Amino acid sequence: MSATTSTGARTPVQVAAGVVSVVFLLVGVLGFVPGVTTDYDQLSFAGHDSMAMLLGVFMVSVLHNIVHLLFGVVGLAAARTARGAKLFLVVGGVVYLVLWLYGLLIDHGSDANFVPVNTADNWLHLGLGVGMIALGLLTARAAGAGSGPRAARDPGLG
Repeated sequence: MSATTSTGARTPVQVAAGVVSVVFLLVGVLGFVPGVTTDYDQLSFAGHDSMAMLLGVFMVSVLHNIVHLLFGVVGLAAARTARGAKLFLVVGGVVYLVLWLYGLLIDHGSDANFVPVNTADNWLHLGLGVGMIALGLLTARAAGAGSGPRAARDPGLG
């Protein structure tokens, strides 16, 4: 499978996945930066008792930050091909919708909140889920999937 178009440029879906991945990497790093993360001294490995807040709004823990970093690395690797980029965005979006549901269903003060999440995280996860799925489907479609020689080379676009 080709990672680029015949002109050597990355496809729109690859660019979108790359941008999303870099944002995840940035968020993962910023979760470890005192000042950007308020109450940094209360950052725990995992669980609802981590009172550290990224940008003073989103609950984070060491585990939460590591997940963001891993998500970013996986996304950059997947963005090497159009099919991988689309799968990263769509499957990643589904993962974030599941995380949104998880955040809605659990008691935020219980041990089940091991990620940890709060109401702001829930809204962010909903937006990320919908946004990533939309990016994956729309940018792959915009690349002209389903017709021409490029679609035959990378059937994952359609």
